[in-house]
Amino acid sequence: MKGSPMNFNDEELTALKEESARAYELDRAHVFHSWSAQQTLTPMVISRAAGSRVWDGEGNSFLDFSSQLVNTNIGHQHPAVVQAIKDQADLLTTINPAHVNAARSEAARLIAELLPESLNHVFFTNGGADANEHAIRMARLHTGKHKVLSRYRSYHGGTNLAINVTGDPRRVPNDAPAQGVVHFFGPFRYRSEFHAQTEEEETQRALQHLRRTIELEGPSTIAAIILESIPGTAGIMLPSVEYMQGVRALCDEFDIMYIADEVMAGFGRAGEWFAFNRYDITPDLVTFAKGVNSGYVPLGGVAMSDDIYATFGERPYPGGLTYSGHPLACAAAVATINAMRDEQMLEHARTMGEEVVRPRLEKIMANSAHVGDVRGTGMFWAIELVKDQETREPLAPYGGSSPEMNQIVSGIKAGGVLPFVNFNRIHVVPPLNISEDELSQGLDVIEDVITNARF
Repeated sequence: MKGSPMNFNDEELTALKEESARAYELDRAHVFHSWSAQQTLTPMVISRAAGSRVWDGEGNSFLDFSSQLVNTNIGHQHPAVVQAIKDQADLLTTINPAHVNAARSEAARLIAELLPESLNHVFFTNGGADANEHAIRMARLHTGKHKVLSRYRSYHGGTNLAINVTGDPRRVPNDAPAQGVVHFFGPFRYRSEFHAQTEEEETQRALQHLRRTIELEGPSTIAAIILESIPGTAGIMLPSVEYMQGVRALCDEFDIMYIADEVMAGFGRAGEWFAFNRYDITPDLVTFAKGVNSGYVPLGGVAMSDDIYATFGERPYPGGLTYSGHPLACAAAVATINAMRDEQMLEHARTMGEEVVRPRLEKIMANSAHVGDVRGTGMFWAIELVKDQETREPLAPYGGSSPEMNQIVSGIKAGGVLPFVNFNRIHVVPPLNISEDELSQGLDVIEDVITNARF
């Protein structure tokens, strides 16, 4: 599968290789990478991208089954979005957010139109982490309370408060107890913390655990519960409708704000505009980023209930960003939302997820000694790899990797597929609009590598 569908001629390929070699040299000389020990890195050069493919520094193509960081929901270089950015640049590239700009106004209208009726106002940020920071700040100011509860096995961002709210091991070196964060266990029946044998037991016991956490922390101290509607990086564990409705009910009972983190799951990734729609609930605050404009220009935001908006009707909100509602980013969001609608990307993602991805992953699990679980919806799927299906011992430890995982990842890349990998999982998260043929090609590679793996 790996090749060069862009059909570079000899001169173009030589130029691309020279350009990429120079980029790599400068990267290693001057760029500091996220979440990495700097001297151990040999990062891949991406020289070009289009649709569901990226090209490396040698001109080899890869099917992008990662959507990069699960954000290029409409694929790479979508012509309508690229053109919208160009057109906006001709009119207004940047402006003080205190002023009105047409791109931000239209983006806010479109986003509010997709949300429940009670969420009519949007505060724009630069990305998902600061969206979560501001949502928590709003909840604290609105309630006059300080604590925020979040689940283990979650990710909410890399900034100071967001990383403390996060529930995976990346949090630990950055922990700051003064942030007022309390973690609890959420439902995940495959690795149940509650010794549950059924989904109903898992839901009931997880809700009871959360209730007791609220009671023992003191409801009068808790401003918000923040939950990814479907935990993404932490494993794509789909909670039951009953669990999510139960959390909403607990928030109502104890006067706690419900923050739905839709940074990864939103804007079509789960086959819905927002994944919380699956549960028939209405959050008090909704955070988003990534898929709102496929990351073409950095953008995130917080949508808030009318009650929270009213808190700051006469009282100034103590927060802001220089690039809140940046015109280029918002123009990209408008074009992205319109392209998703016009091209029926959500419908395509739902259909491909149920008719292509689900049966293929179930086949892989049935034929592999090292697949413990497969789960997902839309274009949002995880393959849980284990050393032994009976003991469920992960193929890599939570928070780390292993030679076995490295072998599988190398095999998938050698087959021309760029995977999303986290600990002992391969996530199948290609663009929402990937063709059925390309989706099947990528799954062929994953199936071949995983079913033939022997450790």
